[in-house]
Amino acid sequence: MHILSYLQLLSFVALSTLVASCGGPEFIETQGTDFNLVTNTDGAQLGYSPESGVTILTVDNKAFKDLNKNGTLDPYEDWRLSVDERATDLAARMSIEQIAGLMLYSGHQRIPGGGFRGSTYGGKPYAESGKEAYELSDQQITFLTEDNLRHVLYTSVESPAVAARWNNNAQALVEGIGLGIPANNSSDPRHQAENNDEFNIGAGGDISRWPNALGITASFDPELMLEFGEIASSEYRALGIATALSPQVDLATDPRWYRFNGTFGPDPTLATDMARAYVDGFQTTRSANGWGNESVNAMVKHWPGGGTGEAGRDAHYGFGKFAVFPGNNLADHLKPFVDGAFNLKGGTGSASAVMPYYTISTGLNPSGENVGNAFSAYFINDMLRGKYGYDGVICTDWGVTREDGGMAQFGATPWGVEGLTEAERHYRVLLAGCDQFGGNNASGPVIEAYKMGVKEMGEEAMRKRMNQSAVRLLKNIFNVGLFENPYLDVANTEATVGKPEFMEAGYKAQLRSLVLLKNKNNVLPLRKTTRVYVPERYNPPTQGFFGPGTPGGWAAPVDSALLDRYVTPVTTAAEADVAVVFITDPQNGRTAGYSAELAESGDNGFLPISLQYDAYRAAEARDPSLAGDSREQDVLNRTYKNKLAKITNRSDLELVLKTAREMGNKPVVVVLSLSNPTVVAEFEKEIEGLLIDFGVQRQAVLDVLAGKETPSGLLPLQMPANMITVEKQFEDVPLDMDPHVDAAGHAYDFGFGMNWDGVIQDERTARYSKAQTLR
Repeated sequence: MHILSYLQLLSFVALSTLVASCGGPEFIETQGTDFNLVTNTDGAQLGYSPESGVTILTVDNKAFKDLNKNGTLDPYEDWRLSVDERATDLAARMSIEQIAGLMLYSGHQRIPGGGFRGSTYGGKPYAESGKEAYELSDQQITFLTEDNLRHVLYTSVESPAVAARWNNNAQALVEGIGLGIPANNSSDPRHQAENNDEFNIGAGGDISRWPNALGITASFDPELMLEFGEIASSEYRALGIATALSPQVDLATDPRWYRFNGTFGPDPTLATDMARAYVDGFQTTRSANGWGNESVNAMVKHWPGGGTGEAGRDAHYGFGKFAVFPGNNLADHLKPFVDGAFNLKGGTGSASAVMPYYTISTGLNPSGENVGNAFSAYFINDMLRGKYGYDGVICTDWGVTREDGGMAQFGATPWGVEGLTEAERHYRVLLAGCDQFGGNNASGPVIEAYKMGVKEMGEEAMRKRMNQSAVRLLKNIFNVGLFENPYLDVANTEATVGKPEFMEAGYKAQLRSLVLLKNKNNVLPLRKTTRVYVPERYNPPTQGFFGPGTPGGWAAPVDSALLDRYVTPVTTAAEADVAVVFITDPQNGRTAGYSAELAESGDNGFLPISLQYDAYRAAEARDPSLAGDSREQDVLNRTYKNKLAKITNRSDLELVLKTAREMGNKPVVVVLSLSNPTVVAEFEKEIEGLLIDFGVQRQAVLDVLAGKETPSGLLPLQMPANMITVEKQFEDVPLDMDPHVDAAGHAYDFGFGMNWDGVIQDERTARYSKAQTLR
């Protein structure tokens, strides 16, 4: 099903040719720069590093890797056996220390290391070390060798070639240790388009560029999501990535949640179909069971749904740790998992991994216990594993076992078990039914948790529990072929990642994601002779999650040379026929919904999250809150009733209104880059055109504005009429707001969109409709 084809042999120099003959070897071995490649005539292709000490065994005239260097073909080394047999055999051979390391998932790794958290190379910062970008940092060597960690999370990489060489170095290192278990590298989503990227047909790039998840969803076409999964997974494997920490299948039923744009929206049917297509695209290789060396494990998140944080607050912080269900509607939130990601059309059957969210899903556990989902035996063992029969890997979200850092600290999230020690939290996670600890590089606390289990339930029972997780984790490494060949041909990586046909597919998806909401008097499309004024936009300062943010300042939102290819640019409203204003949706800042400064003054610190630009006072907010923490250092009543929201980019509204005044009776078109639903009533009557952009290149926007492409996207969400309807909607119920109705009588509701002929009504709007969802 995948596009990636294995071309590694092209860059190898023949070491020896062992031609199959009567009673002779049935494989060919070739030597490359970083590793040797062994191709069985009728069987697996093997890659190994001679420097690791691994050798090739010949059994029945076929080649096998002697990973544990004992001179014997053990079941886990035999690629002819089933994955279940191999994983079970290997788990039984592993020490508790090795299993503890297998249960770790590293913190975020930059290649090369540096930045806020920093890394050292021979005790020096990277810039001073003289090391190559693809060499392993001191910290990476430590967690791979001393802590036995085998799951590594990439963030930024200098280039595809550097990623490939780094992968080969890491694999050669771990291949030479103990049982030779390869590294299973992973990534968060990394295909997001940037505004100022330029697409040229026939040109390659660093990686294919696509709209965000919500943007692909705006196509209302699961086949497009499937294509994305196929292409993205091909690029992932070429980068050495075999697990995707995605998709984010949370049903986005609260419009204020800052992770809204990473989801497939609030509609259960559409989100379910998109989830299934995404996982099928990533996981499926053309093979008997769907798995193979083109597959990427998909870790769906966040069980049992992270989109119901009270008042839209997010659980990365203590102020957002509670999920609420005022509509008693957990059922819809499970559909993208159970009916989508766990019910695939492809041969792999189900997503191979799941991540629970940080949230305390309040009021749902019959026992009355309220703890973070990863600590909850009810949500993991009873529901996910028991009721729904899930036996894949369950990995905690990042940092759930760390110490509580307070209400507004990012990255420490032991919600509901703040009073336990770090080791006790690890033990609770194991008892709940999880297999892996996200963001933990050290095996010590896992080993301590094991000892607690031995003391409580006996060594045999606890060893059985550890083996159970080990088998699950190992199956995901076996399924994607890493035990046979974890190495990459750098030339193949460079030829695959960002190849022209991938770039073109991503760009076409960007075009399909754009949603036209208003086109009064057919102001669009623009002509080349149309004199267009694009005012500069003020970019407010931002605060980063992991370090310094960005300073504010005025800037042109579109490159003048690019604009000149489509229209006739002018520099003032007086000269213009049409103005095009680029803005983003209202921004509430990094700690949306909370102010530490306000809390220090004696207030509870909680604020409304606003979806409008102008001042918003939450007169209709609930009081008391549905959830809270009775501990002295926390807050029980988290209401923000009658408080003012803090919006950082009110200047966007001012820019639209100012431009409309300057243009007088001449038309204004707004391009709104959308991360969350937005109250457009503040400016919609003052403009003639409105185009919604879900994270695409400016070039794609201009292709539509200038009529080179016809808009075809549909709203995968509701645009609320006002903030009152936002306050009155239930956090767990989809599509329960009053939508904005524009001057032409069009409701900006789920499924609405226009093309040059008017309102779109086609097979997509018939298949996915608000009426069907609310039935």
